[in-house]
Amino acid sequence: MPSPLPGELLVEVRAAGVNPVDWKIRSGAYGAAAPADFPKVLGSEVSGVVREIGEDVDGFAVGDEVFGSVAPGSGGFAEFTLLPAIAAAHKPLKVSFTDAATLSVAAATAYDGVTQVQLEAGQTLLINGVSGGVGVAAAQIARDLEINVIGTAGADKRPLIESLGATLVPYGDGVAGRITDLLPDGVDAIFDLAGGTGLRDVVDLVADRNKLISAGDPETVAELGGHVIERDRTQRVLDIVADLVAEGKLDPHVEDVLSLDDVAAAMSAVEVGHAKGKVVVSVA
Repeated sequence: MPSPLPGELLVEVRAAGVNPVDWKIRSGAYGAAAPADFPKVLGSEVSGVVREIGEDVDGFAVGDEVFGSVAPGSGGFAEFTLLPAIAAAHKPLKVSFTDAATLSVAAATAYDGVTQVQLEAGQTLLINGVSGGVGVAAAQIARDLEINVIGTAGADKRPLIESLGATLVPYGDGVAGRITDLLPDGVDAIFDLAGGTGLRDVVDLVADRNKLISAGDPETVAELGGHVIERDRTQRVLDIVADLVAEGKLDPHVEDVLSLDDVAAAMSAVEVGHAKGKVVVSVA
């Protein structure tokens, strides 16, 4: 049983969101883990119930239903985990534990990205790689702000993307031409979630590189004159995205819910990129 340090909450986990960062850590994409780091519990976002409160924490009580990002060294694929109080928020009654578990990484990243490019109603945002958890949330957040959304993804994702009020353009060879066929003057901003070649293929569609941001490839976006996404990571953003869910303006589109025993399958589903939305691990 973990013990909360000052500023932390011990949370009994109800559900945990699965994100690309989880399999990238497992694969070593972020560097090798030292032997002393094992056993390593993965999972970066959870929802659950507060069971113990560390020192210097205000605004939370034992029994509160919360969600948030796990503390450094902790993991969400477990019965209990630790959350920094500053990276946690109260779960609204109208929001399920399953949906809440998807918000602190994907939905919060989506909110940060959409607001960072500072578009006005009627302008057009290209979400490059729209079918994952961040892209699905970003399309809905932009729609709520009356921003037009073009999204790149596989053609099989068309029903999902169109249900979000966005226009799907299949990625792959010629994607930029397919977008300019729709929008001869290009787009007003690009929110990239693909990186690499996928980002290079569309970069010339935006004239103002201050309106080019990436959450997936900081090196390439910097090389192309754009910017990495600026994350807020505060309770303020968590409250905003949770309220959007409670008001019916944001659906995390949880595609599959697996048990804690099936974490490997849950991570594989996200790694191969076939998920249409979010995958969640149900813990209790």
